[in-house]
Amino acid sequence: MTQETMTTPAETTKKSLVSTDYRTISYVTGPLVFVENVQGVAYNEMVAIRMPDGSRRSGQVLEISGDIAVIQIFEGTQGIDVDKTEIRFLEEVARIDVSPELLGRTLNGVGKPIDGGSPIVPEQRLDITGNPINPYSRALPADFIETGISAIDGLNTLVRGQKLPIFSGSGLPANELAAQIVRQARVKSGEEFAIVFGAMGITNREASYFHEQFESTGALERVVFFQNLADDPTVERLLTPKCALTVAEYLAFEKDLQVLVVLSDMTNYCEALREVSTAREEVPGRRGYPGYMYTDLSTIYERAGRIKGRKGSVTQLPILSMPDDDITHPIPDLTGYITEGQIVLSRHMHRRGVYPPIDTLPCLSRLMNLGIGEGKTREDHRAVANQLYAAYAEGRGLRKLVAIVGEEALSETDRRYLHFADSFEDRIVGQGDEGRSIEETLTIAWELMSELPIGELKRVRDFIDKYHPSAGESAAADAGDGL
Repeated sequence: MTQETMTTPAETTKKSLVSTDYRTISYVTGPLVFVENVQGVAYNEMVAIRMPDGSRRSGQVLEISGDIAVIQIFEGTQGIDVDKTEIRFLEEVARIDVSPELLGRTLNGVGKPIDGGSPIVPEQRLDITGNPINPYSRALPADFIETGISAIDGLNTLVRGQKLPIFSGSGLPANELAAQIVRQARVKSGEEFAIVFGAMGITNREASYFHEQFESTGALERVVFFQNLADDPTVERLLTPKCALTVAEYLAFEKDLQVLVVLSDMTNYCEALREVSTAREEVPGRRGYPGYMYTDLSTIYERAGRIKGRKGSVTQLPILSMPDDDITHPIPDLTGYITEGQIVLSRHMHRRGVYPPIDTLPCLSRLMNLGIGEGKTREDHRAVANQLYAAYAEGRGLRKLVAIVGEEALSETDRRYLHFADSFEDRIVGQGDEGRSIEETLTIAWELMSELPIGELKRVRDFIDKYHPSAGESAAADAGDGL
């Protein structure tokens, strides 16, 4: 060990007056460094590394075993000399500078500005692990966040304080859908709204696409964009969602904003988790992922919510790619256990040219009823969603029957259901890149339902006279005949 002083910005926060530098690296593997004979080191403590050439790197203590510390290096371990590289433990956990000035800025995966703008003057410096919300202090998710996507707003409504993942697949337009939601999302008038976008492991092309979309539509001024590229350090990817959620919590619970957090792609996060686990030589779980991945994901997803007495809220919309389109893969499987529903993208609908290719039937929003209804969306919202689901499921089932017996063998009512399924996919789901209000979505839904005999509209019969396109004497007469 040496007593030489290393100059780092974090020195101002050190507790001790004398800093100790270690030159006792025993082993380097992947992004990890093993340091021997350490004293007074804590889990998650930040580390400063000085290379033999004078360059600096940073890291974090991942594990302590006796007098051996395992450190994950954010910038990678290439070039580390086990005899000459110096390690300093900074006696603080990972933190991020937060301020309202972050809105409209682009940051790297650990929260440093990379957009060439002026330095951010921090209002606070917060621990990125955050503080769990006391269950007693949690308020029920409530109220409606309008995404402008009919298949979400009308059938799987996103509610403030909810965590609702989007399950995608390789090659499906999940990024386009995420960008569209960022452009269109809004809450009821009079409330301040912000979006924290955490991109993990994206390519330069994808990063340019997001920037272009946000800037061209003016959405960037209300977005905090965390950007971790595919060629950035893998370990940095593990900090990106935590940094994003720390900023979201600050904006929501300190500045009273309604905050929507979009995290894409959580599969890249889990792959980074597996890589670090493998480097630590841990016993693998399902498909090589660490057994604690469920716990790790829960520390991210459970940071969504509302707090009693606070005006703001944190709502999460994580996006993940299902390897081989397998919804039983550990990543979507564990995500489904923690979150409150899912939005599933369909490769079949994507091939047909439907955008966004949302497969409605396996989708679910468990908290939908808390955010809809009179005074929030519209009184007929729940009934319309139930009727659309039932009619579309009937039409999808008839498609299989047609493949066997042909359409000529169907009754007139069955043919209407078959046509309804096609119209539903074309008009409700396949809306293109145009945003819709919830009123427009419900109006189109009633137009589609008018193709069916009124006697079949059992789930919306209480609202037929008010909202059916042919409401009036003729509709009432038909209803009497059909019922």
